[in-house]
Amino acid sequence: MTSTNDGSDLSSRIDLLLRQVQDFPEPGVLFRDITPLLADGPAFAETIEAIAATATTPVDLVVGIESRGFLLAAPVATALGVGLALVRKAGKLPGPTVSESYTLEYGTATVEVHPFTVPSGSRVLVVDDVLATGGTAAASVRLLERCGAQIVQLTFLIELLDLHGRAKLPDVPTTALLALA
Repeated sequence: MTSTNDGSDLSSRIDLLLRQVQDFPEPGVLFRDITPLLADGPAFAETIEAIAATATTPVDLVVGIESRGFLLAAPVATALGVGLALVRKAGKLPGPTVSESYTLEYGTATVEVHPFTVPSGSRVLVVDDVLATGGTAAASVRLLERCGAQIVQLTFLIELLDLHGRAKLPDVPTTALLALA
């Protein structure tokens, strides 16, 4: 399933509520600030409902990717009546953890999860704010699969199309509420 900015009322509202910050966190990067969306109660509630609705098959668990993904995943888990697990940057969770490293443009990064929060065989909806290059999302999928999870859906608030992150996720249904070129 693929969703893009199809001109729907919600996609348009999300787009209008995003704040663009040039050269953050480093020169040349255009940061998409979601805090105005979070501050708009009705738009935030509608966004959570839309993300929850992307789970077209039953899920047992929602997983949020650090850190802004946590802000979306927690209310989605509540809306679906299921638990929440967190994929965090290395060193942020007290052991035991399972970790997965991946390559960045200039170096490597590692994500971790508590394996006891992801039961083997669980059907998982993964939620994050932005799909950019896809490295973190792909590493999170590998990490969760190593725990025995079945990833049924990846859902992002925003997809940055020019960065081609979806290409790193070819075998997982992926949805974005808003796609930006």
